Amino acid sequence: MRLRTAVFVVLAFALALIGSSRPAARTNGPQLAPNHKITHSTSSNWAGYAAFNGRYTTVSANWKQPTASCTSATTYSSFWVGLDGYSSNTVEQTGTSADCSGGSPRYYAWYEMYPKFPVNLSIAVRPGDSMTGSVTTDGAGHFTLHIHNGTTGGDFVTTQTSKKARLSSAEAIAEAPSGSGGVLPLTNFGTASFSAVTVNGQAIGVFNPDKIDMVGNGFTKASTSALSGGNAFSVTWKHS
Repeated sequence: MRLRTAVFVVLAFALALIGSSRPAARTNGPQLAPNHKITHSTSSNWAGYAAFNGRYTTVSANWKQPTASCTSATTYSSFWVGLDGYSSNTVEQTGTSADCSGGSPRYYAWYEMYPKFPVNLSIAVRPGDSMTGSVTTDGAGHFTLHIHNGTTGGDFVTTQTSKKARLSSAEAIAEAPSGSGGVLPLTNFGTASFSAVTVNGQAIGVFNPDKIDMVGNGFTKASTSALSGGNAFSVTWKHS
């Protein structure tokens, strides 16, 4: 764990920089998000690992789609890989979500190139599916975002453009999305297992990444394990 001053970063599903609502990355999901805050390796709505002290052009990871344990509460969770967002106001990322509404779970994939609107994808996502995501850039503003369901064979790839991307971080994250009133209740997803997490073609552990636990309202919402083999870890749900 490193000591540093607090930094504010814009997350996926974020809109704090403009004062009006926007389409959400998920149907019936959060529509706005405040700035994200990381202080001394804790976060209001991130858990996972972030490489932060360099220039990053590619990130990839595998994860097993978690199972949402739903009650009558409406809750949200997302699992993704991406560039930027840790200490910058752009985000280039792709991942999956596990939300609960009316006691029923909803699973889906998406990508986002903030500040452009997020895009939901048509590929099927089910609990236990083996997902792979990657974000790659040529360093000149062109990005390739790829997500693959290794269980069903579903696949999606897109090329996008961002001239403002700083390429200042690379992450593999479990997230509690945010709304206009702040961080939304986190779905009980059990454990999210990430593996084969690589940054710039190397295991993320090579970059001495920040290990982030999700902490809010005085308790830990999700805890992140130590790295295994330099490229694998798990995030465990603790509290909504």
